[in-house]
Amino acid sequence: MSVLKTFKIGGVHPPECKYSAGEAIKALELPKQVTIPIAQSLGAPSKAVVAKGDEVKVGQLIAKGEAFISSNIHSSVSGKVLKLDEVLDQSGYRRPCIIINVDGDEWDENIDRSTELKKDITATKEEIIKKIQEMGIVGLGGATFPSHVKLMVPDGKKAEVLVINGVECEPYLTADHRLMLEMADEMVIGIQILMKGLDVKRAIVGVENNKPDVIEHLNNRVKDYPGIEVCALKVQYPQGGEKQLIDAAIGRQVPSGKLPIEVGAVVNNVGTAFAVYEAVQKNKPLIDRVVTVTGKNLKETGNFMVRIGTSVNELIEKVGGLPEDTAKVVSGGPMMGKALNSTDVPVVKGTSGILTFEEGEAKRVETTNCIRCAKCITVCPMGLEPVLIAQYAGNELYENVEAERAMDCIECGSCSYTCPAGQPLLDYIRLGKYKVGEIIRNRSKK
Repeated sequence: MSVLKTFKIGGVHPPECKYSAGEAIKALELPKQVTIPIAQSLGAPSKAVVAKGDEVKVGQLIAKGEAFISSNIHSSVSGKVLKLDEVLDQSGYRRPCIIINVDGDEWDENIDRSTELKKDITATKEEIIKKIQEMGIVGLGGATFPSHVKLMVPDGKKAEVLVINGVECEPYLTADHRLMLEMADEMVIGIQILMKGLDVKRAIVGVENNKPDVIEHLNNRVKDYPGIEVCALKVQYPQGGEKQLIDAAIGRQVPSGKLPIEVGAVVNNVGTAFAVYEAVQKNKPLIDRVVTVTGKNLKETGNFMVRIGTSVNELIEKVGGLPEDTAKVVSGGPMMGKALNSTDVPVVKGTSGILTFEEGEAKRVETTNCIRCAKCITVCPMGLEPVLIAQYAGNELYENVEAERAMDCIECGSCSYTCPAGQPLLDYIRLGKYKVGEIIRNRSKK
């Protein structure tokens, strides 16, 4: 048996807890109201193009991304705009949102709602990029970077290979797993579209070996699609990190402070590939996504196709409600996800999962003094010294934080996970990154 590929530095293997892997994707019922934030991508917020009282259809543009790095926002429902207001989002901050009362389910007539698989790609490279931008497609792996920007390769650079992220290395989450099983054909055509948009002849789909059903299924599907291959990867967190996946799949290391295009690679998530298929072949904007709802203490778990703007409350009610012993609700996975202050917040384009923890799971271990064991250094996939960065950040020595390459940190949480002293290393590193980011921005203004 051949040795499974993986990245070369660091990594951990937390319990997988993929309880919902066998749960087929179900469409969540239409909510009575949606709250749609107008900033749902890594970049500038969009500008609302509707007003209170406007009637909207499913798929209608409601906020336009005017900056280069920004994304359009479309209505996920049909009904009347109740108001434009600032509402608490998943980060706990008040953000500008468009609130729509749902009335029926009337779709924009330009969207192809048929279930017919459209294999022929007639759009040109330029038309693909334009359509992806128009339809508001962003990276669905968590970062929500506008997808059209990734296809606009800078002058002097050349894309050689498209790497598709089907790793889903976060414990508990299974949305990508189910998508690859149930929408493989559409996803593969989406990969072809991305290949055409990048003008590359090779694409690699990276999947961890804990999904043998997906690996077998995709290998059967890609036989008829030249240039697309499936790469089985070792189960090792954070295998789904962009730089780690490139290292594992094609053996190239992205230099510090650089983007994947430096080594000829562009990375997209499997959910993004599916959304690209729907955008280019069906003229459908990004108005829904698959979300895993899971937790050891839940009555049920599941994977749901959810309209953007639906309240997290409605997802939790669908699996039997929030158990009394719930101490924490997390958006995303346990390693990189963020705890929610309230479940009365909307699902957004970047929502991959909703995870519940009971008291015993949610409680942090007691923090003791660092014992200089260097475990955090050993497991860091970026080759950093987390304990040193955290100490500098805690003492407000931000020049030192920058010098120790804190901005290379991908915030995977491996350091905090492995620390026997229970040190909140990632918390301090995030603080340090925030402060260093401010310093860098102020420096560039001078």
